[in-house]
Amino acid sequence: MAGGIVSRTAHFALHRAVLAGSEAWVGALVPKRWARHAVTRNAIKRQIYAVSAQRLTDMLSPAPDPANPAYVVRLRTAFARTSFVSASSLALKRAVRLELEQLLAGIAAQQDRP
Repeated sequence: MAGGIVSRTAHFALHRAVLAGSEAWVGALVPKRWARHAVTRNAIKRQIYAVSAQRLTDMLSPAPDPANPAYVVRLRTAFARTSFVSASSLALKRAVRLELEQLLAGIAAQQDRP
């Protein structure tokens, strides 16, 4: 992730890179090492895409621009399996969503700086 870490929470890291001549986009990286079950990885990815669609649309320009950012949300540590009833529990989805909102709030805070 050559662009560097823009924001970080307990479980996620947000990387940013500038891609010349392409549209802005958001990607998700959820390694099997940190989420063993495919259902868990898919649930986390769905949360990443849903939250980023809500939060990043106002931060990213819709037209191609030479300085459009590409963001990658990376799961960097596992959620405690003992805290959640199943691999796709509602409690896990809520915890992931809250943490992703904190992560993306870090972008807004950085953009407000001069």
